[in-house]
Amino acid sequence: MKMIGTLSPLAPLAASVFIAVGSLGLLATNANADEKPPAGAMALSMVLTKLEQQGYTPITDVSLERGLWEVDAYKNGEKFDLKVDPNSGEVKSMKRDKD
Repeated sequence: MKMIGTLSPLAPLAASVFIAVGSLGLLATNANADEKPPAGAMALSMVLTKLEQQGYTPITDVSLERGLWEVDAYKNGEKFDLKVDPNSGEVKSMKRDKD
């Protein structure tokens, strides 16, 4: 006798895992929703190229905080913490990193 439409005994477990993983994805998306560059922002690669042309190399870390790129980079052998406007690529603040 051929059974049509039967589910594996593991189907409820698989469905639970699928729902849990999907929910985690939504949480991660919502948590990062305010961490997107503003509309009209330059491509990050262009911002980093602009910084490298100003002598900031190597660039070791980049993150987006409060609407500005926070960049850790070296210039003339010294490490700097930069805050960079994502629309213009302009360095808004710069301080030596004492670490």
